[in-house]
Amino acid sequence: MANDANTWLTELLLSVDLEIGGSRPCDPSVNDWAVANRVLAQGTVGLGEAYVEGLWDCPAVDQLFDKVISGKLYKKIRPDPRLLARIAKAKFVNMQSRRNSLRVAKLHYNLGNDFYEAMLDPWMQYTCAYWQNGATTLEAAQEAKLDLVCRKLDLKPGERVLELGCGWGGFARFASSRYGVEVVAYNIATEQVAYAREKCQGLPVEIHLADYRDAVGTFDKAVSIGMCEHVGTRNYRAFLRLVHDRLRPGGLFLLHTIAGNHVAHHMEAWLDKYIFPGSVLPAPTNLGAAMDNLFVVEDWHNFGVDYDKTLMAWHERFVKAWPNFRDRFGEPFFRMWSYYLLCCAGTFRSRHNQLFQITLSKGGVRGGWKPAR
Repeated sequence: MANDANTWLTELLLSVDLEIGGSRPCDPSVNDWAVANRVLAQGTVGLGEAYVEGLWDCPAVDQLFDKVISGKLYKKIRPDPRLLARIAKAKFVNMQSRRNSLRVAKLHYNLGNDFYEAMLDPWMQYTCAYWQNGATTLEAAQEAKLDLVCRKLDLKPGERVLELGCGWGGFARFASSRYGVEVVAYNIATEQVAYAREKCQGLPVEIHLADYRDAVGTFDKAVSIGMCEHVGTRNYRAFLRLVHDRLRPGGLFLLHTIAGNHVAHHMEAWLDKYIFPGSVLPAPTNLGAAMDNLFVVEDWHNFGVDYDKTLMAWHERFVKAWPNFRDRFGEPFFRMWSYYLLCCAGTFRSRHNQLFQITLSKGGVRGGWKPAR
């Protein structure tokens, strides 16, 4: 059976121009052929776990995944039976309930603010940067993203802005200091909230350690940057209805989210298990149905190709900073985190995943929305 599995894996990779033991950066090397049976039995979970355990290596995991995804090999690999059970469960159970949503905050976002400071830019943006209009560094590209959001929302001094899922407070800090607005934000990650409150001292910013569903008040504008991935298929409508109810007539909402090309009820199995438990990428169909009869779509902007470059920049910084965190996290974490960043870069490079910024208005912008790029 082992030889059959080895042959199967070798031929599968050759079908997308990947040669085990080949000389190119994208070619994987096998350190232990147990990896073949792991992939055969457990699909992408087995593939990722085998990498973390050192059963296989690849000089350019991002290039490998670009080929694997472009060639749709994931359709030829048997899914882990446990994933099938999760898929069935997700169709009937709210996997992103208040209690379930806390899992990703504890596992991923509370790793330590110093860890994320070493990998991210000064605004602590853990979402796609905007590598346009001459931006050549991560710092410039993330500042360009923040400014793009503010321009799309047409922020004016004195306006009240609701932010759902504020991360480390970078947008709140940027928008309040550069555009003179008041920001009220909600976030469930304790480490992020502590950091955001410290950095926003002296600014008209209010950070709540609370679920987005607890948002109250009336606002001129609203924004959600990188939180919709944690909202879940069963909650999109309620999420957008909440925003609608919080906005004044004519108010604008900007939704910034990773998205897939098809409706799904679950994240890729390895990422769900080790990185973003309970998360799911919305599809255009999900978002369109959720906003039906609530908002006017003023703009739908896709710059998913910029996420490839963003992830590669994060990976470079992560590797550079790793000596400072090796004793805290250990070698398996290094391999897991590298695998996560690089395989995600491959998903955007292959155009399997997208990055949407959707500008919505409550009742429509009279005279038309101002284009911003």
